[in-house]
Amino acid sequence: MCALFLASVARFYHPGSGFTALIAFPAAGHDSELPALRALPHVDYPTIAYDGQFYAQLALEPLLRDPAIDRALDLPGYRGRRILFSWTAYALGLGRPAWILQAYALQNVLGWLVLAWLITRWIPPDSPRLFAVWAACMFSHGLLWSVRFSLLDGPSVLLLAVAVMTAERHRTWTTAALVGLAGLGRETNLLGAAALPWPRGVRGWLMLAAALAIVVLPLAIWQDYLFSIYRSRSLVGGNQLTTPFRAYLGNWHSALSGVQLHGSRSLPMQSLLVIISLTVQAVFLIWSRQFDQPWWRLALAYAGLMVIVHSVVWDGYPGAITRVVLPMTFGFNILLAQQRGRAFWIWFVLGNLHMLPGQGAMPLPGVPLVL
Repeated sequence: MCALFLASVARFYHPGSGFTALIAFPAAGHDSELPALRALPHVDYPTIAYDGQFYAQLALEPLLRDPAIDRALDLPGYRGRRILFSWTAYALGLGRPAWILQAYALQNVLGWLVLAWLITRWIPPDSPRLFAVWAACMFSHGLLWSVRFSLLDGPSVLLLAVAVMTAERHRTWTTAALVGLAGLGRETNLLGAAALPWPRGVRGWLMLAAALAIVVLPLAIWQDYLFSIYRSRSLVGGNQLTTPFRAYLGNWHSALSGVQLHGSRSLPMQSLLVIISLTVQAVFLIWSRQFDQPWWRLALAYAGLMVIVHSVVWDGYPGAITRVVLPMTFGFNILLAQQRGRAFWIWFVLGNLHMLPGQGAMPLPGVPLVL
């Protein structure tokens, strides 16, 4: 399976421009790109663009000091807030622009390989049942979409998995530091604080309060730096929360209506399969009530996020929702791996409907299904 994954990634390589096809730079935005990017050979798509283009350019200007970055980003304050994986690309590229660009394109691939190994801590793929659950994590729609478009979600779930591992070892301060670091990658990663060991007694609650302060500190410091550059504009963007269940139920309605109108082979069917899958995952978590498990607490936090995100997260076929709640998908499958009995396969199939053919297909001709 790892060989299949790497073979699929290899198809995105182009002589001269390397793996920049994974980033999805739009041809229409070429004139607004950073001068450092325009000077480098890279693939521009005529009709496709995705958010990875912004974070790749942040990797070339990781402190946002060049005024040209304001033209390159749609929302500089919002994109700049998610700086961590631009920094890692800069470090992996040793500060050399050509290397940085390749490092940014490939760090999702590297993260996938590390995660594939790390997840065997909870899901040793030494039986057909466990191998199926491992594959459901590693080939989930949200994770593959992150790899395909060089997004932040794959590296984020890797950091959160490491945080869960330290939480299981009752290393409160290490877990808090990891979640705080992850918060620099995406604000929603701060939900990883749910994995912190649950407190007991007054001393435990004081430790939790201190740990939560550590969690929010890195993002607070970086946000203050962004405020020194953009002032009030540093807070613009990212308003993607709404009334509980409003967008969630709206997506149910639109998906069912679309399937009724266009049939089971239509694009709305993809959205319907995704929302069924995510709903089953949330129901399983509520039903299992494994409060003592850090993965359960983390996954449940993302289940809560699922029902309050704005409709813009659900829009599309199937939209960004599979990436946004990716830790819930991992938590669901990891906890499911511990289940026995015939009900296992019912939960497994219904909870992973997003993996059915068509869900992983890319809107590009000739691109392998797996990515």
